[in-house]
Formats: sequence, C-alpha cells, structure tokens
Amino acid sequence: MTNKNEERSVKRGSLLCLSACGLLALAVSGTALSATPESGGQTAQQGESEQDGIRAAIENYFKGHATGDASYLRKAFLPTAHIEGVREGKLTSWTVEEYCARFTGKPANDEATRTRTIDSIDVTGSSGMAKATLRHGATTFTDYFILLKVDGEWKIANKVYFAQRNDAEKQ
Repeated sequence: MTNKNEERSVKRGSLLCLSACGLLALAVSGTALSATPESGGQTAQQGESEQDGIRAAIENYFKGHATGDASYLRKAFLPTAHIEGVREGKLTSWTVEEYCARFTGKPANDEATRTRTIDSIDVTGSSGMAKATLRHGATTFTDYFILLKVDGEWKIANKVYFAQRNDAEKQ
C-alpha cells in the first residue's frame, strides 16, 4: 500500500512525462494543420477554428493574470488540472484551487508594463498544446499548456512553466 505522497509523486511523474512527450511532439511536428491521419483528419479551416478555441482558453488564463481575478483561471482550466514548475531550484506543484488562491482579486502594481503572448499552438483532434511567454517585471515565464476539448470547449488540462530572471539573460 502506498501513502499519499508516493501516489502524488507517481502522478506528478506521469504528468511530467506526458508533458515532456507532448513537447517533443510539438518540436517534431511544428504547427502544421493539413488534413492527415496525424492531424486527426482536420482540415486547415477546422484547425484554425480549434486554434481559436485554444486561444480563448489561454486568453482567460491571461485575463486572470492581468486582473488578479481567479474566476478567469477557473474558466481556463479543467478542475483536475495541475500547475507545475521549478522555481529557485525547487519543484512547485499546485492544484487549480491552490493556484487560484495565489490571486488577490487585484491587478499587480506593475500590470501596465507586463506582456503576455501566445507563441505557438498545435492541435490533433480533441487534444492540443500551446506555448506562451509572460513578461512579469523582472521575471519572464515560459508556459507550456496541455489542452483538451471537453463538451465542445477547450480547457487547460495541465501547465508546466519555466521562470527566468530577466537580469540572468544579460550575464
């Protein structure tokens, strides 16, 4: 019998492996949307529509950051999603509710100087991936999202991120 920490560690390892496999697939496939067996038979037009759905989920995520309003984040994520990354050498792992609790309901003091962009999107059937860059003050975050289309709506299933101090780029 395993304890909860061991179960969580196994689940975390599985999620990180899934995310890594997805990132490898994105690197290999690029963002081609032609109708092929690999693209789930989607046409370019269908792919654009699906990309718009993914953009809408990421835009809700961005609005949550911009406003500090966690309700936008809850719209963006599946309730079972996890947010994970390494900050200052330590693994961080939050459920959606733990992540939402970090938002105060108010924009950050430096919100006017922050930028957020969607760098790439890849879709196959009802699954997709997106990469985004968020420049928040002295830190730039690279976010990788795994998304699923559930009941006709795209939701973030999991997010992993990398945080880099901007002054580190100058060294």
